[in-house]
Amino acid sequence: MRLSVVTTLYQSADGLAEFHRRTSEAAREFAGNDYEIVLVHDGSPDDSLAQAVSLVRNDPHIIIIDLSRNFGHHEAMMTGLAHADGDYVFLIDSDLEEDPAWLRRFADELSRTDSDVVFGAQERRKGNLFERSTGFLFYRVFNLMSGVKQPHNIVTARLMTRRYVNGLLAHSERELNIGGLWLITGFKQTLQFVEKLSLSPTSYSLSRKFDHFVNAITSFSNRPLFLVFYAGLAIFGTSIAFISYLVFMYFFLAEPPAGYVSVVASIWLFSGLIILFNGILGIYIAKVFSEVKQRPLTVIRQIYRSSEPK
Repeated sequence: MRLSVVTTLYQSADGLAEFHRRTSEAAREFAGNDYEIVLVHDGSPDDSLAQAVSLVRNDPHIIIIDLSRNFGHHEAMMTGLAHADGDYVFLIDSDLEEDPAWLRRFADELSRTDSDVVFGAQERRKGNLFERSTGFLFYRVFNLMSGVKQPHNIVTARLMTRRYVNGLLAHSERELNIGGLWLITGFKQTLQFVEKLSLSPTSYSLSRKFDHFVNAITSFSNRPLFLVFYAGLAIFGTSIAFISYLVFMYFFLAEPPAGYVSVVASIWLFSGLIILFNGILGIYIAKVFSEVKQRPLTVIRQIYRSSEPK
């Protein structure tokens, strides 16, 4: 198999037929008839699965991986990659905000630069001011805290060699942040600037974005734990200095400390810090708890294939 195209389906019914048409055209241009299109149905509440099954009846290149429930975008992508057989794998979203025709452009760049990955990134992030601001903040803080230099505004679309995909699939963590895994897998990776369309509002709410941010940081960095240590050290040193000052005032200047405002403020401050630090430790303990259970990343309910030869 020369090429596998992998995508996920979640509320994708409206544009699935057009996505199939354009993807098939791009795949045939790159690989002739030697390709497959892997559709991972991630528990979509619309009729994406029914439409995909109807496409299978007429196109032997399609494989549908029907998950037992919604596991999440990153998990569904990794499942699709695990079932892809192509020497080259083109990963892309199915909402048509990313153009399947990028495949040809990425393939040319892959050959020209002798890379293992060509991935897309936006020069200017789509969306309103809030979405652009939060996206900018995410990448800055993630790179600072994790030590992983992830390019800003990357998109899902990427063309990968088989050896790179095998390396990516070697990661077995359950607390998954695929953006970081793409980078730390290594190999030669080349960026291509693309213009991503904005056809529908983002499905990521503010709470989901925050959860994604926390998961990304704690999955790739232990720096928050060191920050807890250094913050505790700084608080301890400051407390010792302040206590020494009060003792000096009491014994040498005969000026006892007045009022309880500073005491109450200190109690609130340190209580809040203790709860915050325990929360950070709790997040890491929860991740260890999740990893050691080794639950499957996803559960597959059924795989649909055409009985006709390709």
